[in-house]
Amino acid sequence: MSINLQALSAQLLVGLINGSFYALLSLGLAVIFGMLNIINFAHGALYMMGAFVAYFLLNLAGIGYWPALFLAPIIVGVFGMILERTMLQWIANLDHLYGLLLTFGLALIIQGVFQNYFGSSGLPYAIPDALKGGVNLGFMFLPIYRGWVVIFSLVICIATWFLIERTRLGAYLRAATENPTLVRAFGINVPLMITLTYGLGVGLAAMAGVLSAPINQVRPLMGADLIIVVFAVVVIGGMGSIMGSIITGFTLGIIEGLTKYFYPEASNTVVFVLMVLVLLVKPSGLTGRTT
Repeated sequence: MSINLQALSAQLLVGLINGSFYALLSLGLAVIFGMLNIINFAHGALYMMGAFVAYFLLNLAGIGYWPALFLAPIIVGVFGMILERTMLQWIANLDHLYGLLLTFGLALIIQGVFQNYFGSSGLPYAIPDALKGGVNLGFMFLPIYRGWVVIFSLVICIATWFLIERTRLGAYLRAATENPTLVRAFGINVPLMITLTYGLGVGLAAMAGVLSAPINQVRPLMGADLIIVVFAVVVIGGMGSIMGSIITGFTLGIIEGLTKYFYPEASNTVVFVLMVLVLLVKPSGLTGRTT
């Protein structure tokens, strides 16, 4: 079998872009589960909200892509913090099933509201002028925006890992979720730390939504298409593992791209086959800790 380098490179690029979204979304899920012990099934809906907020900012307020890239995660993050304060905090100490059912219900409500007003078709969101066009690499044509998505996602993922694992604020966040009584004794506002953590995880999903908007258009069900795969990524990397989610997200995107080239029929199932294999060998995930 002869390998068409241009076609293979194109599929690898698509895989890297998908991997960028997998990494950002699974990172947000890992932050929320690892620190709050909540399985956040509303993550896909909040990713979709990020794209819609960017769309509204552009069409209603004339605010373009660059401000929206930071405003949308803040707006959706605040919405997420309201959800945490009004609903999720009351089930924090209950079985995981309660959190899963509540967030699944929230996802259906959010998606239903947007679908009712905007239908199922995609709304266009233009690529910013500075990122239009592409670069001819000889063996393939690289669209500048898609390259930007991969690089920016990687930077955000590493910055988030550094914030949580290597800074004093991250230490406070981890301590507040692992031993809240002790941390409260030092005068730290534990409920506020937990709310901010949920807002951070949700904000990462919204940022992925903004990055996705010019590529995949803005659709009410765009999150529903991704969330199952993203959960598989989190399970493979290890539930709650920050670095595991980043590495697994990008790696599975590349594997998916390779599968689309060599065996397209399996491209939609390869992630789930890998998940089954990993769970059989190491139930805690590749980088998860065995309890």
